[in-house]
Amino acid sequence: MSVTVDREGVETRVVHDLVDFDGARVLEVGCGDGRLTWRYSGEAAEVVAIDVSEKKIAAAIDATPPELRDKVAFRAVDINDLEAGEDDFDVAILSYSL
Repeated sequence: MSVTVDREGVETRVVHDLVDFDGARVLEVGCGDGRLTWRYSGEAAEVVAIDVSEKKIAAAIDATPPELRDKVAFRAVDINDLEAGEDDFDVAILSYSL
């Protein structure tokens, strides 16, 4: 599946209309190469972004803006294998992951 860039900012606006990321601890499931991650992570307190593709995770890590490197952690892991507590995240999001 080919994903186009959100040139008009529609997806970004909808995500921000639905979720308050300010100071939130976010779990992003199926982050791929970070396409969506960069659109909200500036407001979040911390982000754990996961994907099963090691290749996509490597691309996301390489593309991480310097100002976000301390707050965004990318992991190549299946959601079923993620070790996380019940209260580790305030928000969980996904896009194109079902």
